[in-house]
Amino acid sequence: MKTWIAFWNILMKDMRSYYLKPPNISWGLIFPIAWTLMFFLRSPVALEVRDLLPGVMALSILFGTTSMLAVTITFERKSRSFERLLLAPISLNLLMLAKTSGAIIFGVINAFVPVLFASFLTDLSGINWFMVLCSVILIAITSTFLGLLIAVSVTQVFEAQTFSNFFRFPMLFLCGLFIPLSDLPLFLQPVSYALPLTYGADILKTAVNYNGIISVSLSFLMLLAFSFLLFAYSIYNVNRKWIL
Repeated sequence: MKTWIAFWNILMKDMRSYYLKPPNISWGLIFPIAWTLMFFLRSPVALEVRDLLPGVMALSILFGTTSMLAVTITFERKSRSFERLLLAPISLNLLMLAKTSGAIIFGVINAFVPVLFASFLTDLSGINWFMVLCSVILIAITSTFLGLLIAVSVTQVFEAQTFSNFFRFPMLFLCGLFIPLSDLPLFLQPVSYALPLTYGADILKTAVNYNGIISVSLSFLMLLAFSFLLFAYSIYNVNRKWIL
């Protein structure tokens, strides 16, 4: 019971202290809205809006979660408040899950910002909402753990944001979000299949427009595998670099 009380208090403290700070508001909240409006308003045709919806949802999650982790983890490491958290009656794994749960929640919320706008512009009937929700949660988890890996690898917030862009912006073109994987050069396609967002975006395409090209079960399996690997390697880095 004490362990879960500590988990809850850490989560609530992060929600109050970090998630409404300027970097998170700009990258985590305003950016998804601006990104959504940019794509949807340039696509007056209802069918095009629906075609764009999976990609915009995936990007809203990616940018929101990674931006939040860049603030919460790196700031606490710099201020040495993370060291005090290590004294809490909670394991390191559960501690890091508590530090990342808020970003996962915000990532899921961000994913449905484009859905809200799309509902005013096109017919959303026929969408497999259960598959959408499952994929959104897994994309949020993998993106958050990617942000965690980046955050534990740097020391400054601006370094984390810059390093995040090294992964985020190439994903715009390599994950099949707006450019089909089959249209990419052959030498880039293996890189696409090595990125977790490729599988998450493909599930969303299947759920929204039924035009995914990867098996849904394989995509879910790959997202779970990426989540485990990213989290495990982040914990390894924390143990190696932060804990003497």
